[in-house]
Amino acid sequence: MTDRFISAAVDLHGRLIRDDAPGAMLPWWSFTKTLIAACVLQRAGEGFMDLDAEMPGRPYTLRQLLTHTAGLRDYGPVGPYQQAVSAGDTPWPVAQLLETARAEDLLGAPGTRWNYSNIGYMFLRFALEVSEGAPLGEIIHRRLIAPLGLKTPRLAMTPADFETLVWDAQGYHPGWVYHGCMIGPAADAAKVLHAILIGDLLTDAQRKQMQLRSLDEGGIKGRIWRSTGYGLGLMIGEAEDHGLAIGHAGCGPMSGNLVAHFPQSGLTVASFSKGGDESPAEWETLRVLSSR
Repeated sequence: MTDRFISAAVDLHGRLIRDDAPGAMLPWWSFTKTLIAACVLQRAGEGFMDLDAEMPGRPYTLRQLLTHTAGLRDYGPVGPYQQAVSAGDTPWPVAQLLETARAEDLLGAPGTRWNYSNIGYMFLRFALEVSEGAPLGEIIHRRLIAPLGLKTPRLAMTPADFETLVWDAQGYHPGWVYHGCMIGPAADAAKVLHAILIGDLLTDAQRKQMQLRSLDEGGIKGRIWRSTGYGLGLMIGEAEDHGLAIGHAGCGPMSGNLVAHFPQSGLTVASFSKGGDESPAEWETLRVLSSR
């Protein structure tokens, strides 16, 4: 561990082989999308959600939301949203968010283009909560956290939750992450992803579904990705010198992260970096791999 980076790793058998900061609380940011996707697949496997039926009153399906192909815009780049977050305002009501982000004004017909959308994963959260009759934090705990015997990860709900983080949250309210933001140790993030992709939280068929790509494109300058893709709640691409990477990156005002499995080495690594950019955490993940 350094003042700037915290990493953890598990091997192919799920054994913890590195843990820089046991118990240190970190925001998992958009890795939460991977957990939402896994829960939706479990619920669909139980016969309670249909991934390919149009949602009530909507022209898109759950699968299109999962793959960012529903045609929805994102709220992240919207100026008033960024200004409100920077000002430390209280999170808006959902209706105000949707109006400000022009959520009803689709970018194209569902299924015709890929566009990263936090709004889409907010809708997935709502659909899952309605289907289960329970809040997201309870659903994730019951389906993914408790079966692994983990005690610490939880869904952040208030600024007090973020006050427990290892890096200063700067007054940031987790409600600005409308699909939800899990918090927990780096080691637990790595263990959860390992269990989703390799363990028995999902069936073989569900894992294959998660890894079917809706996006398969070139690299991103300045980041580790030499090719980019997206499955169901999973970023899937070739990482410099380390082959395929499967997981999710994310960032917020005070930190960034990458939680990813690397089939070439068999390792699953969770790296977190101080500062509001995921790129340093991605490169730190590769340094962790190279050190093994």
